[in-house]
Amino acid sequence: MAKFITPAVCVVGWWWLTLTTVTLLLLIGGDGTTGPRSVAARRHPLLIEDEGTRRNRPAECQFGKTIRELHTTWFADLGPPFGVMYCIMCECVPFQKKRRVVGRVQCRNIKNECPKPTCDDPILLPGRCCKSCPGDPLSPDVPQDHLPQATMPEEEERSKHFAALLTGRTTAMLLRRSDDDAQYPTANPQNVIATGRFSFHKKNLYYSFYVSERAGRPRAIQFVHANGNILEEHTLAIAADAGRFSVYQNTTGKVCGVWRRVPREYRRLLRDELVSVVLLWGGGATVGSNRSAELAIAGPVAKYPALSHELFSALLEPANNPATDDTPSMVGAGGTAIVSTSSGVTSSIHLTIVLNGLFAPDEVMDVPLVVRLETTDRRQLILEDVQRVRKPSHELNVIELSSPVSVNDLRLLTRGKLALTVESRRNPETLRLHGPVRSRVACEIFQTLLTPHGAELRTDATGLAWMYLGRDGALVYHVQTHQLASGAGPFITLLDDSAKRKPEIETLAVHHRTGAHQQHGTSEDLLLSGTIERMGPRLLEPLYAGEMTMSVANEQNLTLLHGKFVTRHVADARDTGAPILLQRPDAANGEPAAHGGHALGLAWMAVDNECNLHYDLSLAGIPSALHPLQLYLEELPLEAPNAPVSRRMLEDFSGNQLEGFALELPARELAKLETSVIYLEVRSNGSSEPLLRSKVRSVTRVPHHCTIPGAASATSGATAAAGPSILTHDNEVQQRNYPFLANDLPTGTVAVDHNKCYHAHRFYDDGETWRSTIDSCTMCTCDARRIRCDPIRCPPLRCRNEDIVQRRGDCCPSCNVTRPSTTNFSPDQTDVLASGAASNSSSSSS
Repeated sequence: MAKFITPAVCVVGWWWLTLTTVTLLLLIGGDGTTGPRSVAARRHPLLIEDEGTRRNRPAECQFGKTIRELHTTWFADLGPPFGVMYCIMCECVPFQKKRRVVGRVQCRNIKNECPKPTCDDPILLPGRCCKSCPGDPLSPDVPQDHLPQATMPEEEERSKHFAALLTGRTTAMLLRRSDDDAQYPTANPQNVIATGRFSFHKKNLYYSFYVSERAGRPRAIQFVHANGNILEEHTLAIAADAGRFSVYQNTTGKVCGVWRRVPREYRRLLRDELVSVVLLWGGGATVGSNRSAELAIAGPVAKYPALSHELFSALLEPANNPATDDTPSMVGAGGTAIVSTSSGVTSSIHLTIVLNGLFAPDEVMDVPLVVRLETTDRRQLILEDVQRVRKPSHELNVIELSSPVSVNDLRLLTRGKLALTVESRRNPETLRLHGPVRSRVACEIFQTLLTPHGAELRTDATGLAWMYLGRDGALVYHVQTHQLASGAGPFITLLDDSAKRKPEIETLAVHHRTGAHQQHGTSEDLLLSGTIERMGPRLLEPLYAGEMTMSVANEQNLTLLHGKFVTRHVADARDTGAPILLQRPDAANGEPAAHGGHALGLAWMAVDNECNLHYDLSLAGIPSALHPLQLYLEELPLEAPNAPVSRRMLEDFSGNQLEGFALELPARELAKLETSVIYLEVRSNGSSEPLLRSKVRSVTRVPHHCTIPGAASATSGATAAAGPSILTHDNEVQQRNYPFLANDLPTGTVAVDHNKCYHAHRFYDDGETWRSTIDSCTMCTCDARRIRCDPIRCPPLRCRNEDIVQRRGDCCPSCNVTRPSTTNFSPDQTDVLASGAASNSSSSSS
């Protein structure tokens, strides 16, 4: 069997390419023809060969800001002024280093590899390096950017969902196959088990886990080939203030993540069921330190047909904990159940159970197992059946059964009131697996944009909603509205969109409500949240099927807002506390739409452990004539007049859906996401003003090591355990290092790249002079981010002392009696003279 190897991401920086440009230009020459020598003899050595050092990254190569898949080739693009070098061919190649495999970007000059033309007058075509003749065979200067499809789309769809059972027995199976037991700890005294679900979406593999409650959150996850090579590994650690980083995972008790851009050959390995998943606990803080881990459990990733219809899941553990039981027969045992239902005229339930450890040593064929579904208090039996396993396996056994049930039984199932038991019929007391049936393992949320219902409805109201199922099966929902008419409502209902009459499923009760009244009318912005405790199949089935809609109506029962829920996997950007409602800037002021329609957007944003910024955007109501669009990130140090603005374009895109990322943002820019005022904007080339704009009100949490320059690469993407030496790093973002120390910026505000000064809640341009609002008799000047303030210098007075008066509100005294020989200065003149005096004073002080 061929060995498949995985590269870590390797980065060839633009600075390195620029340094080698002169060399490349010297190497490229001639007319494209070749002599009689063999191509192999004329093959030029590699010009660029860079080995990746960051281990916790997808199996791919990074060339500048472009990500390349394994075994792809391309021409080196040096950017302006050089452009694409068509005689420099680069390739993303794998390179194995112990169990880990790193990636290399290899670039070489292919000028001398050009084949000899077959005609007398060859021509050099645009975008080519070699001269060619009509009908010549394939030349080496044609890059293979697009790999051939490994499978047909139908097979890709059939191989979309996978599952895994991780127990002590499946872990031993992996170690036995890979002959690498020294790499992982084998002790599992608490008999910790887990079950995982995996789903492909746009080449990304989303994974979710239920883990034994007696175990904490795993430190890392690895995807391992059957030969022992590590294909991919991620850190799963969450900071101490985990509630701010992942509300969803803390509420549901799930472990969520994503393996992005899975290479084609690895997708084939998954379809061939040659990949196992490993969860690691304890040990070092860096990924890859398997020997220092305190606990590791593993299991094969396999396909199960029932996964496409799964509505509920169960993690089955030994009824008697093997760690405290005298009988070791259940050591390493465990199971998982894939549960689906159907309701209607005849309701039914289908169970696919994957398990091990329920067989005595002498039971080798046709072993009966009892499957029982009952309420958690064991007062009501839903079903009981005997299933026979023809040939028991030590690692994995699969049994399936279906049974009719009542609507009331399905209601109990939906509300998390049922538990599943699988036991040996011969030894039920010692060989038994048991676990509650909960919402399915998959990490997912349901979100929608709320738009005005009907084109004839004249309103500027917009909103969004998102929901998810909690640990106990309750539905947690959040609704945010903007410019909604004030009144006794709103009245929010959930509807089944699959039925013709769209029956009402549930009326949402508001448990928490916050609002802000607008100055321009009787409308308000609301944030509503609540929980549906008493779930039922009428609600769950259309929710999972993508047929649930939300209606927001007023007290006259007029539907104001309407939206249909879609399912989204939870990872990266969507693993934050709340989304951002993007609104039209004119809507915030109560003005009519400048571009027509009811444009709005929903955005998620987060920074991962690799210090990459992830964003997810959904839009509605933007006319196609305004496409393509651009997504911008705008930063201000403070919400103050004349504040300096820093704007970065995240991506240029078309369509109503965008999911992307920004690689390797500078540590200083990442720190601003936490400390500055952040806006998201959607712009179009067809409009000078932003189409959508919104302030990011919830702080974007950034891992601590990402705000320290150089720390991300030094830790290889792991969560940094910052010690005293790191906390006192010279380049760390700290207030004492900022030129703003002379200003009165609030403590903790990050400096930005500008020469403005901040004084008394306002920014001033460099060189600007103003009268202080704190002390009206003081003039201030901004000099390269330094504020210089001096008292106003009063002009001399030409009058008698008894005629000098100090008027209230004036900074300088004045003469009370006007005489021909006396010069009186008005307040305006005094300001002008004082301004000049202050400037002279500043110059002298400099």
